[in-house]
Amino acid sequence: MCSKLAAISTLIAVGLVVFSKSLEAMPVYGIDEAVALAQERNPDVLIARKKVIAERGGFIEARSGYLPWLSSSGLVDKRQTQSETNLRQEDYNAILKLEENLYTGGAVSSQVAIAQLNIAKANYELQETISRVTMDVRIAFDELLLNRAKVRVRENSVSVLDQELKSQQEQLSAGIVGKLNVQRAEVALANERPELFDAQTELKNSYLRLSELFGTDVLPGAQTPPFEISGELQYRPTHPDLNDCLARADANRPAIKAREKDIEIEDYQYVLDRSATRPHVRAFSGYEIYSERDPDVGPEFNYGGVVGINATWNIFDGLATKGRMQATRSRREAAVQALAAARRSVASEVRSAFFDLQQADRVLESETQNVQTADEALDAAKGNLAAGLGTQLDVLQAASDVTRTRTTRLSAIYLHNVALARVAHACASSAEALNFGSDFKDAKNKNRTGAHAADIAKPPEKLSQR
Repeated sequence: MCSKLAAISTLIAVGLVVFSKSLEAMPVYGIDEAVALAQERNPDVLIARKKVIAERGGFIEARSGYLPWLSSSGLVDKRQTQSETNLRQEDYNAILKLEENLYTGGAVSSQVAIAQLNIAKANYELQETISRVTMDVRIAFDELLLNRAKVRVRENSVSVLDQELKSQQEQLSAGIVGKLNVQRAEVALANERPELFDAQTELKNSYLRLSELFGTDVLPGAQTPPFEISGELQYRPTHPDLNDCLARADANRPAIKAREKDIEIEDYQYVLDRSATRPHVRAFSGYEIYSERDPDVGPEFNYGGVVGINATWNIFDGLATKGRMQATRSRREAAVQALAAARRSVASEVRSAFFDLQQADRVLESETQNVQTADEALDAAKGNLAAGLGTQLDVLQAASDVTRTRTTRLSAIYLHNVALARVAHACASSAEALNFGSDFKDAKNKNRTGAHAADIAKPPEKLSQR
């Protein structure tokens, strides 16, 4: 018996050590660390970075048109039979040649310009991707904080209602209250538990969404998230100016700049297409070794340097160049329309974020007052019950109203912060530039709203508490 107890104790100790080590190994991220991690590992960001590298390779390829290139070629053949001829059966030649473009009708310069513009466009698209991922991480981070706070609120509410049920059961046993009070307490507790289960599920989904943004794989069967986050959901009392944000977005948004590059690319593509109608001149020099098949002409083995100019000019190509130029003109006109549409879309995105911000502020202001009213109603219901003027049902309903209003206030704070993150992304500005930081910059606002949202939404510890 003692040996079994010792073995069980050893297993428990080992399990505790492994669990403590796993907790120590689990990383904990704040909002800044979460954003930095996503910018480093997010798949969309990694893909956008690879596209920039690919466009740099395209620039190296286009630039090669300005540089000379060295090539070699050769031929060796031998005929099996020849009838009534003095020609030699063997034939061979080899040449090492250096070539350089002299005139290409603007083709090489256009190719280089297009490659440079593609690099700039890819960089703008990378910036847009990083900005969007940063917005998504801030929203997902706040969503996780919101759901974690909701879980605490629901857990506290279930605990309070469970204590109330036990209290009513004890009073029923003592003959102080009737069975109806116990049934009401059971119903209130049963109604609250699904809300807790729903909040717990939403919290798990929040971890999954943040893991996806981090580019982190969740192991099959894992019961705990691969990371933890720090902080509490806080209200950020920041209200940027709409006109300033619209101006910032139009001037700085990478999505708009990328569309501008599309127009420039098509301009140079038109020059590149037109170069097919002009002559291309190339100079070359090299060294050649070759055979002379006719013995009457000279020796079999010959060698020497070569130099010359090679020129080509397509007089008529079946209107292929005209068709390419027409297609390029149409793509440029489409790029102009795409730029105008991008500007409208960005402006609409800024205004929509401001509408959401205003709505969240109104809901937050309303719910802040509503929380106070719900607290006062709960105190009044408790007082009426103590004086024999009310019922337990009034108290339970008032307690449910308190939990609901405080949870709604949590959601309003979250929506306010989400709208701020959307405005920051739409304006292509950093959090510091628009004062969107999670820490309060204004001392008055900090003193007025410094409490954590979870503390604001905390329900009373007991329904009998006044």
